[in-house]
Amino acid sequence: MELNTKKIAILCNYKLLPERVGGMDYFFWQFDAQCKANNIQVDWFFPNTSNHGNYSDLTIYASQTENIETHFLNYCKQNESTYSHIITHFIELCTPFFKEVKQLSNAKIIAVDHNPRPLGGYPFAKKIKKKIKGFLYSKYIDTFVGVSDYTKKELIKDFGSLIKNKTQVIYNGIALNDIQQRQNRNSTKPSFLTTSHLRESKGIQDLIQAVYLLPMEIKNEIVIDLYGDGPFRKQLEEQVASLDLENSFNFKGSSSMLKSIYCQYDYMLQPTYMECFSLSIIESLAANVPVITTNVGGNEEAIINNVNGYIFKAKDVNELAKILEEVYFGVKKIELDTRLDIEKRFSLPQMVDNHFKLIL
Repeated sequence: MELNTKKIAILCNYKLLPERVGGMDYFFWQFDAQCKANNIQVDWFFPNTSNHGNYSDLTIYASQTENIETHFLNYCKQNESTYSHIITHFIELCTPFFKEVKQLSNAKIIAVDHNPRPLGGYPFAKKIKKKIKGFLYSKYIDTFVGVSDYTKKELIKDFGSLIKNKTQVIYNGIALNDIQQRQNRNSTKPSFLTTSHLRESKGIQDLIQAVYLLPMEIKNEIVIDLYGDGPFRKQLEEQVASLDLENSFNFKGSSSMLKSIYCQYDYMLQPTYMECFSLSIIESLAANVPVITTNVGGNEEAIINNVNGYIFKAKDVNELAKILEEVYFGVKKIELDTRLDIEKRFSLPQMVDNHFKLIL
């Protein structure tokens, strides 16, 4: 099929929310624009539709009540659609769905994996189940894409070495122009923020415990602003109250203005237990704000310990407390302009170009 006659489908189990505009939204908009500029039509399949941002420019077929996979299969059967490529984001991999798609279409299937793995890996039974699914259904996926080298390795571990030769890495990227930069960083008594969906796996409870372990001199002064919301918020607020740390933590709720907020702080904290490749880490670094985070997922592909941030072992509250104390007193300090590396490695245009190459 020639370039000017291509038509592709992209399935994204990603709810479109005006109050939560992140890196993936910008990617979807720019990828669609690049396809159109090259006479490639894109049909998007999301759980819902929206007109915020540039979504009004996209051709969206919302699933509404049924899951994305069922919705897409029904759409293909009813419309006899012909696609050169079918791309999935946030869709479970190596399921019977991919076999059904191949029975309906000759399209090349590209599956992008954004999913973090639990700390310590999957239970044994789930590991066996994934290996079986890989054996049965990986043959129907032409290309696997991991958003970090960690993700690529986990994909091969999950589904078996038979996918190794058709698995590659495309790093997530961010729109740099929108992110305001920190100009002068405080070397002592720095300010801190964290941006996170408030669920247990994000480890905010460890951060609270680490602050509790700090000397009283720091506890009386340190302030950490928490941006984000989620099902674990009440438990976190109760923990803060029980440890008498109400003056140390501000629950700010969700914000759509993070790109202009990062630069108001000296460090970003992310004590997460599971991560694939964190866009909030990349955005913080792009704002020239170093990051203190854990050794999970793709974090160490973005953060070099003692260079553009600090790495500690997930769940190691004592190590986190020590880093916080040393950073607060200026014993540890990051002097590097952290934005420069992000411009080279993790820009949104690079991400869009690399994904676009998959359909050429």
